[in-house]
Amino acid sequence: AELKKENKALKGDVENVVVATDEAMKSQIKLINKSSFGGYAELHGNWLEDQKGSSDKDQMDLHRFVLSFNHTYSDKLRLVSELEIEHSVAGDDQVGEVEIERAYIEYDVTDNSSLVAGLFILPIGILNETHEPITFYGVERNNVEKNIIPTTWWEGGVMLSTNIMDGLNVKLAGHSALQSSATFKPRDGRQKVGEANSESFAYTASAKYSAIPGLTLGASINFQEDFSNGSGLAADDALLYEVHLDYERDAFRLKSLYASWDIKGSGPKALGRDEQFGFYIEPSYKFNDNFGVFARYSQWDNEAGQDASDTEYTQTDYGINWWLDPQVVVKVDYQTQ
Repeated sequence: AELKKENKALKGDVENVVVATDEAMKSQIKLINKSSFGGYAELHGNWLEDQKGSSDKDQMDLHRFVLSFNHTYSDKLRLVSELEIEHSVAGDDQVGEVEIERAYIEYDVTDNSSLVAGLFILPIGILNETHEPITFYGVERNNVEKNIIPTTWWEGGVMLSTNIMDGLNVKLAGHSALQSSATFKPRDGRQKVGEANSESFAYTASAKYSAIPGLTLGASINFQEDFSNGSGLAADDALLYEVHLDYERDAFRLKSLYASWDIKGSGPKALGRDEQFGFYIEPSYKFNDNFGVFARYSQWDNEAGQDASDTEYTQTDYGINWWLDPQVVVKVDYQTQ
C-alpha cells in the first residue's frame, strides 16, 4: 500500500514536470518565432580595361555585408530593419561605410492595406526594393537603376500600401528628399537620412500589376518639391517617372525598364542635366535550378539636355549565374561599354 502511494505521488510529480517543461518550450518557441534574423553578402572581382584612357580597374571588394532583424509585435504590427557595411572596412580614412537601409514599423490597417513609418526603400523600379544577389543576373547592379533611379535609394517618411484588387498593388509615400550636388546627378543627391536637410519634401506613387501568371508590370512617379533642398544651387522641382516589365515563362525571362528625370532650374540646364534618362532590356534563360545565362543591353545619359555633344553611355553584358543553393550564387560576366 505504501509503495502504491509513493508511485502515485511520483507519477504526479513527473506529469507536472512534463507539463511545465512543455509549456516552457512552447513559450520559448513562441518568443523566438516573433523575431527573425537574416542578411546577405557580396564579394566582387572586377577586371576592366579602359581602351580610351588610363582608368583600368583590377580590384577585389567585399562590396556589401548586410544583417537584417525583424520582429513581430502582434498580428498587425511589425518591425523591419537592415544594417549594411560597405567595402569591408568603415571608419576615418577608410573606404567603407556603415548604413541603415531599413528601419520602419509596419501596421496593417485592414486586410488589404498597411501603413509604413520610418526609414524605407522607395518602391521605384525592379531592383530598388529587391536587390539581393540571388534575385538578379550580373555581378554588378545594372547601370540604369544605379545612375538614373538611383538604386539603392531610401528615405524617411510614411507610406501607404494597398491592394486595390487581386494582383494590383498601389503605394503612396511622403518622405525626405534628395539634395542636389554640383553635379545635379540624382545618385549624388542621396542624403541617406543622415541629418538630412528637409527644407523641402518629396512624394512617390507606384503601381504594380501581377494578376497574369508570369507577368509583372510596374510604374512609378517621384516628385521633388525643390531639388536644391537648401544646397543653394540653382535647381527647382524635379520629376522622375519609370515603367518596367518582368515576364517569365518556363525557363525564359525578360526584364525591361525605362526611367527619365525632368529637373527644372538654370543650374542643371547649364550642364545639360535638366534631362536624364536610361533604359535596358535583359533576356535570360535558366537551364535548371543551378544554371542560367543572360544578356543585357543598356543605355543611359545624365546629360541628355545637351544638344552639342553625344553624352550617352551604352553597355552590353553577357554572363552566367551558378546557384550552388537557392540562397548562394556564383556569377561571371563580360561587359563592353
